[in-house]
Amino acid sequence: MSALNVTGTNPGPNVDVLPDTIQLPTGNMWKVGIFQLSLTPTIVATITTVEEAFANTGIGLLTTDVVEVTSVAAQTVGVGIVNARVSAADTLSIQFMNPTAAGVTPVSGLYNVVVYRIQPNWVKPASGNQFDW
Repeated sequence: MSALNVTGTNPGPNVDVLPDTIQLPTGNMWKVGIFQLSLTPTIVATITTVEEAFANTGIGLLTTDVVEVTSVAAQTVGVGIVNARVSAADTLSIQFMNPTAAGVTPVSGLYNVVVYRIQPNWVKPASGNQFDW
């Protein structure tokens, strides 16, 4: 088995070790995790949105984390998940929407939580495009 280094050249015949040049990713994403939490949301009043906080998730969420939330089961008719954030340490806040003419309760049960953790030492560039640094 041969290994190619990042320039596409072979560092030697039948090399079975890592390439001799390591290419590091560029960007500010440090970790990504997918977790399932069992949640029991409360009723959402008619024609409104409400943010519900779920503390002590056990994930170890940081306020700098970016999160996405979906329910594992089909969501209750009329309920939408319109935002999710980490509002405090290890506290997941989900904003539910109800556009119907009656109060509805979001489905209780498992929710998928995707967590994107930003590098703790990442600093945006002093000038120019942040994405192409």
